[in-house]
Amino acid sequence: MKTLFKIIAIFILGIGGGIFADQILWPYFVERPLFSQYRLEQSPVYVTERKEITIQENVALKKAIEKVEKTVVGVRTEKKDSKILEGSGLIVTSDGLVVTLAEIVPQGSTFSFFVDGEKVNFQILKRDLKENLALVKIEKSNLPTVSFADLEKLKLGEKVFLVGTIFDKAVPSKIVNEGIVKSFDKDFIKTNIFEKNILKGSSLFDIEGKVLGLNNVDLEGKVIAIPISKIKEFSGL
Repeated sequence: MKTLFKIIAIFILGIGGGIFADQILWPYFVERPLFSQYRLEQSPVYVTERKEITIQENVALKKAIEKVEKTVVGVRTEKKDSKILEGSGLIVTSDGLVVTLAEIVPQGSTFSFFVDGEKVNFQILKRDLKENLALVKIEKSNLPTVSFADLEKLKLGEKVFLVGTIFDKAVPSKIVNEGIVKSFDKDFIKTNIFEKNILKGSSLFDIEGKVLGLNNVDLEGKVIAIPISKIKEFSGL
């Protein structure tokens, strides 16, 4: 019996000693200067979480581009002096209203409009040279459209992207670029995106695929958008 009691006592003491070492003694030692340099305590790791956020943002951008790219049309103009102008426009109604830059479609020139790579018939309804906007009606229906962004919710540093049309031997194709909003007011949205003049009239979108404005390109190649508020007013939407 004495032997049995000894075994039970040792067992109980062992359990108590283990709990004491794990809950009190070990935490005390790892906090001492001698041991803290070896980082014996376990720190939480967030690598998986950060990677997941990056993937979600890339997927969101890809989905937004897929959603809006068909709303961007190609514009190709031959002026009287045979100079060629190339750019883009945006479908704003499903029955064929398109907004582009007035400078891309100057009076007295020959124009071509392309929807999803197909040349379409059109009629230029009006131009506003001061605001540099032109309204065009293309002969096509059931066209895709996009939502208009709320500019009151626009933030500095917000991620944006553009979709435009480029021409290779008069054949149109789409191009995209991305950046952030550097500054904005009621007249312009300035970005950190640099592009060539051929992307004049391309559309600027937020990460949700809502249209922010119509792009122009300054002499330095900086992309500056005419806000959607002006486009809505001009087109009567």
